[in-house]
Amino acid sequence: MKVGVFTSTLTLAILSSSGVAHPGEHHDHLQIKREGKRALAKCENSPKHRDLSARSAKRRAETVQELRTERNIKSRARKWKDLATLEAYEAVDHNKTAVYTYDSTTPEATVFAANSSCILTPEVTDGPYYVFGEAIRKNVKEDMYSDGVDLYLEVQYLDINTCEPVPDVAVDIWNANATGVYSGISVSGNYAADGYNSTYLRGIQFTGADGVASFETIFPGHYEGRATHTHLLAYMNAVVNANETITNGTGTVTHIHQLFRNEVLKAEVEATYPYNTNEQPITTNEEDMWSIVQAENDYDPFPEYLYLGDDVSDGLFGWIQIAINTTQDMSTDLYYAVAAYIDTDGVHVETDSLMGGGNGTAPNMTAPAAPSSTARAVNSTVEAESCSEFR
Repeated sequence: MKVGVFTSTLTLAILSSSGVAHPGEHHDHLQIKREGKRALAKCENSPKHRDLSARSAKRRAETVQELRTERNIKSRARKWKDLATLEAYEAVDHNKTAVYTYDSTTPEATVFAANSSCILTPEVTDGPYYVFGEAIRKNVKEDMYSDGVDLYLEVQYLDINTCEPVPDVAVDIWNANATGVYSGISVSGNYAADGYNSTYLRGIQFTGADGVASFETIFPGHYEGRATHTHLLAYMNAVVNANETITNGTGTVTHIHQLFRNEVLKAEVEATYPYNTNEQPITTNEEDMWSIVQAENDYDPFPEYLYLGDDVSDGLFGWIQIAINTTQDMSTDLYYAVAAYIDTDGVHVETDSLMGGGNGTAPNMTAPAAPSSTARAVNSTVEAESCSEFR
């Protein structure tokens, strides 16, 4: 397939509470914007970045075609376009299906361009339910507790200083299931089936040469106090263990992120099973305390996405670019909290993190060790007040 042009098959398919303060916040957002704009002006139009954008568009187009073929989807696909800021996003109707028209000469970049490019991506908390040491796997769905709308998610990491891709980043993903429950955690407000030994919808992938990590997951469910979101956490220099997990070793926590979705898409998903059995109250993006932190005038926090067919039940393909400062280490930042960790002895609970703040440090897991003084084995009973505003 020629770079920049759709395959004919896919072309025909497409034709046919913002004021709340938050713990650990000490980032200079004006400085973030200045750095992002300088980096953008310096490198976005460079030949290397243009080549990367072309490769990315081609890869996304081919991935969507493969996904549609696997699912034997013949109906038209749909694309929705999100705007640059949360406020603008909330104010308009984002259903652009009728606006987009394509023919066989339409460049792939028209459909599969990224939304944010080299604008430095703001960080947010990882919440109280981050589990360190999950399995390295692309498909994080499991036989139990993973029913829902399939989501194939592509996350691409770029260096803010060069606009070039960042390879070998360990990307950790986790989100609630369709009924609003996280795996791997068993505390008041989130009692996972199988407790701390559960792993559904959690996993790690390393970015490749183009800075891309891809996951097969589901569209997240909602729960009280938080808008629908997906957690991402990026490690650099991570060491892989023999059991296909990572150890922090000399690694650095390079970026902490949350992905949000527009209200129209969420409503369509929520109308399907088993989302429609979730009795927890729904929180909008506008009501969420963290969505406004991710949404900047220069950064769009909403992933681009495409309906693989004409109905959301056919599944979704989503993608986003995240620009990071590769020299940053958030290991001691209050945004970084470890609720539990996995080593060769099993799962251990970091009780200091269960309220959402944590001590900002990661456990040292370069060698097997007994749980630390702040950790308890998984068979211990842990209780904490509900902390839905942080999750």
